Amino acid sequence: MIRTKPDTDAPLRQETLLLRAAKGCMLWLRESGMSWPRAGLRWLVATAILFTGMAGGSVCAAERDPLPNIVIFLVDDLGVMDSSVPFLTENGKPRKYPLNDFYRTPCLEELARRGVRFSNFYAMSVCSPTRISLMTGQYAARHRTTNWINPDRNNGGPHAPADWNWQGLGPQDVTLARILQQRGYRTIHVGKGHFGPRHSPGADPRNLGFDINIAGASIGAPGSYYGRDRFGAGTPRSSHAVPGLEKYHGQDIYLTEALTREAVAAVREAVNERRPFFLYFAHYAVHAPFQPDPRFADHYRHSGKPAPAQAFASMVEGVDRSLADLVAAIESMGVAENTLLFYLGDNGSDAPLGGPHEVASAAPLRGKKGSHYEGGMRVPFLAAWLRADPENPWQTRLPIAAGAVQDQVASVCDLFPTLLALLDVPIPDGHAVDGYALGRLLAGQADPQKPQTFLMHYPHSPHRSDYWTSYRKGRWKVVYHYFPEESGMGSHYQLFDLEQDPFEQHDRAQQEPQTLRMMVKEMVEGLERCKALYPIRNDGSPCLPVIP
Repeated sequence: MIRTKPDTDAPLRQETLLLRAAKGCMLWLRESGMSWPRAGLRWLVATAILFTGMAGGSVCAAERDPLPNIVIFLVDDLGVMDSSVPFLTENGKPRKYPLNDFYRTPCLEELARRGVRFSNFYAMSVCSPTRISLMTGQYAARHRTTNWINPDRNNGGPHAPADWNWQGLGPQDVTLARILQQRGYRTIHVGKGHFGPRHSPGADPRNLGFDINIAGASIGAPGSYYGRDRFGAGTPRSSHAVPGLEKYHGQDIYLTEALTREAVAAVREAVNERRPFFLYFAHYAVHAPFQPDPRFADHYRHSGKPAPAQAFASMVEGVDRSLADLVAAIESMGVAENTLLFYLGDNGSDAPLGGPHEVASAAPLRGKKGSHYEGGMRVPFLAAWLRADPENPWQTRLPIAAGAVQDQVASVCDLFPTLLALLDVPIPDGHAVDGYALGRLLAGQADPQKPQTFLMHYPHSPHRSDYWTSYRKGRWKVVYHYFPEESGMGSHYQLFDLEQDPFEQHDRAQQEPQTLRMMVKEMVEGLERCKALYPIRNDGSPCLPVIP
C-alpha cells in the first residue's frame, strides 16, 4: 500500500492553521448573516475539533491535502496502435510503425511526455466486460459479464453458460464510483455506460455510485454521431439514440464535442463547489458507425486508405481534441497539479483495415477487437498528473515518471486497487480483486511482486473468435479453444512466445509440450479461482478445458 512520509513539520503549521480556521469562520459568519451569540458556540466547537485533529493529524491532513481529482478517459474500440504515440517497444524503446504515422493525436503525444505509457496493457476483448472490470477490479471470469451486453436480449450464444451475467452491474455491487462517492467525491459519468441491459438498474450509472450521469445508458453505440441527426433520435437507429443531449439536437455538432462540453461543465461545477471530482469520461467514439468527424476529415482524404478507415482516423483525432480541451479546461481552473488522469481503450482496435485474424487493423499485431490474438486485447494506457508539482503531497504519494515507458504486464483490473491504495481506502470485505496496485510501475520502476499475468475468458459466440480462454504469463501466452475452429487452426491449443514472436506468427504448442501443459494448468487454476462459468455442450454438460 502506498503511504505518505511522516509529517514532521505539522507542529510548525498549527498556529497558521488556527488563524486560517478563524478567518474562515469569521467569513462564514459574515456571509451567513448569523450573529455571534447564535454562532459562537459552533465556532468554539469547530476550533476544538481542529485542536483535536492536530493531535491525530487527520484534520490537518485534510486541510493540507485536498483529495486528488481523478479522470478515467476511456475510448471505445481504441487499440494500442490507434494513435501517433508509439506504445509498442523494441529492446525497451518505443518503436513507430506505419499506423502511428497515419493517426494524429498531438495531445496524447504531449501527455506521453508528462507521464508514463504501458506497452503491455490489456483489456477484455469486448466492451462491457472491460467496463465492469474497471469498476470492480475483477477479471470478467469472476464478475461473469463475459460478453458485451445487448440492450434488449440475452446474447450469450447457443453454447453460452446459462448463468452468465447479462444483467451486468447493479445497486448491490461494489464499484469504484460508489467507493469514491462515499469518500466525498463528486462522481461524474459522461458518455457510454453499457453496464446493463435496457430497463435494468445498471442501465443508469446513477444506480452504480455516480452522482451525475450525462448520456450514459444501456446502448453500446450511438444511433448517430451528428447533432443534426439528433444523435439517432427519430432515425432508423432510434433504439440507440444517445439520451440527455437534447439541447444539441439540430445543431451542427459532433457527439464527441458535445460530450466534451458537458464534461467540462460538470467538472467546473465541482471545482467551483470545492469538491474533489471523479470523472469517468467514456467516449462513444471510436465505435461504429464510422461517421467522419467533419472537423478533421480533410486530414485523411489523401491518405490512400478506404473511406471507413479515413472516418475512423478522424474520430480518433476528434477524441484527442476532446482530451486536449478537457486538459486545457482543468488547467484553467487551477487544479491541474491535483488531477490524475488515466487514458486507455476498452478493447482491441476495430479499425476497418482488414480481417479479424489478420495483421491489419492493429498492425504489426495480429487480430482486432473480439479476437483471441493480441490485437484484440492490447490497448493504450497512459497515466499522468496533468501538471507536475514536486510539492504536491499526492504526487509524492503516487509519483509518475515523466516520459517513461513501462514494459511489465498490467490490465484494466489494476486501476481499482491502484486508486484505493492511493487514497488509503481498504478493499471492501468480501470483495475479491484480481488486479494489483500499479504504484511502482507508474513510477517507472520494476515491480517483481506484481504477477505478469492476464486472464481473458470468452465462453460465447458469435464474434470474431468464439468460445475461448487466453492466459498470459510473462513471455508465454496460451489460448484454449473449447470448440476448435479455423481461427484456432483446428486445435484446442495455441501457444505463443511473445518475447521471440510478438506478432503471433508461430504456434509453439507442438514444439513446447511441457510449457503448454504448465500454461494450460495455470490457466485452469486461474479460472477455478474466479469460479468461472464454462461453455455448455449439446448434452447440457459444461465443456471443461483439458490439460494436455
